[in-house]
Amino acid sequence: MMRRTLGILCLVLSAALAVGATASSRWEHVPAKDHARANPLANKPEATAAGAMVYRDHCLQCHKAEAQGDGKRRPSLRSERIRNASDGDIEWFLRQGDLGHGMPSWSSLPEAQRWQVVAYLRSVQ
Repeated sequence: MMRRTLGILCLVLSAALAVGATASSRWEHVPAKDHARANPLANKPEATAAGAMVYRDHCLQCHKAEAQGDGKRRPSLRSERIRNASDGDIEWFLRQGDLGHGMPSWSSLPEAQRWQVVAYLRSVQ
């Protein structure tokens, strides 16, 4: 029984490490040109307010109020990873999504709305 429990524990740990490595590598795929992009709507209160509305309509269901996530599959958007990401990284991620981890692509949103979401996320950090 102990050996089986240890085997299951090893499998779970391996899966968790694989998921963690995948999540980390997703950010590493941001092209340099996108990483370097600056938010043209940064520091504009009207863009932040508009981003809050876009967030409410498209992100709130998964990432919850104030972007704190659900503590399970839906991550907090107040994390160190988001704080350390460039605005271009975040816009790229919104555009690309990560279906393997449940994040849809928001490429159908106008680019300005994606930048508004970035402005909103910066405001809740």
